[in-house]
Amino acid sequence: MKLIDEANRCLLCKNPKCKEGCPISTEIPEVIALYKDGKINEAGEILFNNNPLSVVCSLVCPYEDQCMGNCIKGIKGEPIKFHEIEEEISRTYLENVKFENLPKDKERIAIVGGGPAGITIAFILAKKGYNITIFDAHSKIGGVLRYGIPEYRLHKSIIDLFEDKLIELGVKIRINTLIGPVITLDRLFEDGYKSVFIGTGVWNPKTLNIKGETLGNVHYAIDYLKSPEVYRLGERVAVIGAGNVAIDAARSAKRNGAKSVTVIYRKGFEDMSATKQEIREAKEDGVEFALFKAPIEITEEGVRLEATENKFNEETQKNETKVIKGKEEFFKCNSTIIAVSQKPRENIVSSTTKLDTNRWGLLVTDDKGNTTKRGTFASGDVVTGAKTVVEAVVQAKVVADTIEKYCENN
Repeated sequence: MKLIDEANRCLLCKNPKCKEGCPISTEIPEVIALYKDGKINEAGEILFNNNPLSVVCSLVCPYEDQCMGNCIKGIKGEPIKFHEIEEEISRTYLENVKFENLPKDKERIAIVGGGPAGITIAFILAKKGYNITIFDAHSKIGGVLRYGIPEYRLHKSIIDLFEDKLIELGVKIRINTLIGPVITLDRLFEDGYKSVFIGTGVWNPKTLNIKGETLGNVHYAIDYLKSPEVYRLGERVAVIGAGNVAIDAARSAKRNGAKSVTVIYRKGFEDMSATKQEIREAKEDGVEFALFKAPIEITEEGVRLEATENKFNEETQKNETKVIKGKEEFFKCNSTIIAVSQKPRENIVSSTTKLDTNRWGLLVTDDKGNTTKRGTFASGDVVTGAKTVVEAVVQAKVVADTIEKYCENN
């Protein structure tokens, strides 16, 4: 179906449920109306100003639960696939727009981490005349967009385009620079940065804490997804976990030569944090699922598993996962990939003072993005733990406003 036909199906509701279901309140009817009139640039500008990462969100958002999932047309028929329209508009706009490099007559701001939150804040503040430098530990900016989301879901060329547009705005980018060990936060302030934003994400994998986790045929998904093509996993692969990262790792393993890939999870499908679409597409890719099984040991031949079950707890009124004693099995595989969440690195916190973290190692902030260290702000996964791209953008917009007010008043 042509996208204009899809747009013509839209009712252009006056009280759009799709907008209500969007975490960043995208003006969906207004954008579709402009698209129908051939006003791609105007529609793209609205999308970009509301969400600089609109094109990314159109590809990786859980739209089945958001815009598409709340479309009134979906009650009795097929909902409008706004994400497909959004992708075309946003990509076209980003490819064609020429941003003006305004004189950098406002304060110097350091952005530590070129992921979704950092990119969003860089766009917002650079367009207002702030002197922005992005520091990134990798050889390319993008963070989880580049090194955590597989190419088949998000083409790297899109992140390259963001980099081009940031440079067009006069943003400076220092790659391969890990803030903390050599360049500390205090050194940034000494060199004239008025404020520092920390958006370093969560790059340390959480462990299972079971025997065999250090063996040579065991890998962490967050590391594997950076460059899956260089790994030699063998024909049979186990993936432990059930979030989007686990599913991405499983599908990537399939695409990179593994004949059999099985996701092992201690609960059922309804408890998985991965989106319905990711799970469905994983099945289409031939990924298998072993449910209600928990790993107790990893060996070079495979994984020892114990059976689990859901039992209803009368006190909490919730299902709880319990181990079925005496019921074990061995899952034979060549490699095991562990995907049970991530946590932040400590390189910044360990090299500065007055920057508090909670018991999970996440930075402590208020709802405006202020950390406990004066002039230092944070948002994204380093504050909330792993969340969606659109959630990172929503909070980044709030923090950009906080940073601007701080610079104006101090």
